Amino acid sequence: MISPSTAAAIRRTLDATDADGILAIEGIRKEFPGVVALDDVRLRVRPGTVHALMGENGAGKSTLMKIIAGVYQPDAGEIRLRGEPVTLKSPLDALEQGVAMIHQELALMNWMTVAENIWIRREPRNRFGLIDHAKMAQMTDDLFARLNIKLDPWSQVSELTVAQKQMVEIARAVSYESSILIMDEPTSALTDREVEHLFTIIRDLKSRRIGIVYITHKMNELFEIADEFTVFRDGKYIGTHASKDVTRDDIIRMMVGREIKDMFPKVECPIGDVILEVKNLNKTGVFHDISFTLRRGEILGVAGLVGSKRSNVAEALFGVSPASSGEILIDGQAVNMDSPNTAMAHGLAFLTEDRKESGCFLSLDCLENIQSALITRSHVRAGFVEQKTVTLLAEDMAARLRVKTPNLHETVQNLSGGNQQKLLIARWLLTKPRILILDEPTRGIDVGAKAEIHRLITGLAAEGVAVLMISSEMPEVLGMSDRIMVMHEGHVSGFLDRAEADQVKIMNLAAR
Repeated sequence: MISPSTAAAIRRTLDATDADGILAIEGIRKEFPGVVALDDVRLRVRPGTVHALMGENGAGKSTLMKIIAGVYQPDAGEIRLRGEPVTLKSPLDALEQGVAMIHQELALMNWMTVAENIWIRREPRNRFGLIDHAKMAQMTDDLFARLNIKLDPWSQVSELTVAQKQMVEIARAVSYESSILIMDEPTSALTDREVEHLFTIIRDLKSRRIGIVYITHKMNELFEIADEFTVFRDGKYIGTHASKDVTRDDIIRMMVGREIKDMFPKVECPIGDVILEVKNLNKTGVFHDISFTLRRGEILGVAGLVGSKRSNVAEALFGVSPASSGEILIDGQAVNMDSPNTAMAHGLAFLTEDRKESGCFLSLDCLENIQSALITRSHVRAGFVEQKTVTLLAEDMAARLRVKTPNLHETVQNLSGGNQQKLLIARWLLTKPRILILDEPTRGIDVGAKAEIHRLITGLAAEGVAVLMISSEMPEVLGMSDRIMVMHEGHVSGFLDRAEADQVKIMNLAAR
């Protein structure tokens, strides 16, 4: 928590910061081996406002936020807080200066409780110097009451959903009583209802003169919550405008340097015979009686609120967490889907929801990540990988998806979250699947790359690939699906054809 002297200084200077902003960035430059991440960028955030930072993956947004949060140090430029130049040498240093950050990739400790995660290094002590767990739980309850978050302080973080973990991250950042709060893709795992809850929290923070830097790829969020926005492109500053003065197309042109005319390039293509049939699939205590068919060339969208168990069904189909009972048939033949190897042998590929926990090998390089699925099925002769062929295929796919990296030997953990997602998509597309399961395929992906990925998905369907696409983004489900399967609390609540589907009908089924 910030010191009393710092808090007093913040209060004295807040009213004097409107001219320069509570946070001012000038001429910041940051280089990593082989790439200039930021080149002479600037940013100004006024107290009591939300300033959105926009740009494609690799534009430098997260790098700048990590500099402001003390994770990285800039190679050049100046940071001013409340009008005074500062050097932020570490995250703790930034917190002392009143800067807190909610990272895009969640950084909670799963083996600890909710309360322990929020108050780590700041735990209340009793007269013997021991942690006062009862008081810490009460402090957490008070914080949650203020934010209208309904979680048990004693819950272990490993037992929470991704959305609940996100709310814990938000509560922890707010608990520092900082004057600047950085939110990096805070709604990526939240439902519409939870997003509105977050926006209520943000409006309360604004009323207390807190300046918020908000990174998002979602245009509707910018217009709903942001007062101003700044656009970066390829590590360079492009411009700053009031949100009320521009249109969605204006922002996209600033971000990508070109027009994107069709966000959902869905084309009608022949839909063939049933390739996948699921009959009364059950997993004890998770989902029950899941039945559906998927045809060649069809994109079956799967919609539902958090807790609908969509991802659990996908994991069962791919053998990650096999079902307890029921049937999975491929080309009319029953398959015991007991492992991912079995699924891949039958032509399935699975892009998981959480790229950090179950997708990328963060310590390996890009090439190793892309080729990891490919070399288990092909391009191996006499026990040796056909490295030249695999490398050419990986380079071509990375170029098609516009993965921003100095080269394919760059360690994946050094890439932005969106570029990590593109690598995962590249991995599975190279296996040439017959059935492609996509769980949140464009989460954390910029607007330009989304259109390209949507075009790839449509192209695969046109080639006869059957696509099962789980998405929390309603426009994506409506824009890309031939049919939509809606789930609610572990069961299928209904199906909608493309022609009849709309947001209201989907929500009615999702809330049953």
